Amino acid sequence: MYETGLLILGIAAGILSGLFGIGGGIVMVPSLIVLFGMDILDANATSLAAMLLPVGILGVWAYYKAGHLNIRESLWISLGLFAGSFFGGEIAINISESLLAHLYAAILLYVALSYFDLRSLFGLKKKKEKILSPDDLKPKPFWAFVLVGLAAGIFAGLFGKGGGLVIVPMLIGIFHYDPKKAAATSLAALQLPVGLPSVLIYAGEGHLDIMNAVLIAAGIVIGVFFGSKIGVKLPSSIFKKVYAFFLLAVAIYMVSKYI
Repeated sequence: MYETGLLILGIAAGILSGLFGIGGGIVMVPSLIVLFGMDILDANATSLAAMLLPVGILGVWAYYKAGHLNIRESLWISLGLFAGSFFGGEIAINISESLLAHLYAAILLYVALSYFDLRSLFGLKKKKEKILSPDDLKPKPFWAFVLVGLAAGIFAGLFGKGGGLVIVPMLIGIFHYDPKKAAATSLAALQLPVGLPSVLIYAGEGHLDIMNAVLIAAGIVIGVFFGSKIGVKLPSSIFKKVYAFFLLAVAIYMVSKYI
């Protein structure tokens, strides 16, 4: 039953990964803590190890066929992810688990709220959303994508996430990407073993059970295929709103549990 539960968790994480361009860790880590009784460092290690293999490749292919993917940009982000993962893992094992959980809850809540138009609630003029068409987007230097990956890698190593939770909002908010292109770019960047440095750090400290990670990875392969199919068909405006509510729901859960 334990093994079946891990497989089902992987499928759920895969659906969300394909739908939102995230690594799936945003679901896996809280679930492993609450449902499977792991501590946060064991959950982080399991989540990151499950995403080492290209478990989301079917989702990447679906986005690529739909014309939403720039492979070069994804590769530069992957480079930053790999470097950042090392620093994130080192920080995670050297601070208290309580502090780590508090930091995660706070950051998650901030990212979730950033997707909502809070200005309108106070009668302020709504800031016009700026999403440019592919023809209007100016090419960004490679180091900009590397920096995005570096920030996401540190976050991933710290909190057991694939990094998409950072990549997608940055590509939309700073680079003005369409949400679908942001999700596709993020998901593709996460297919290389970018979390390997932090996985090795966690494993060296005795926080990894490789069989748990394998079972979850098998589920992700199944789930991400269906999630990406849904994501490709959703209108961009609805896509972003669904993502925002998803983030807020998880943020509220984490805040209520750890703060």
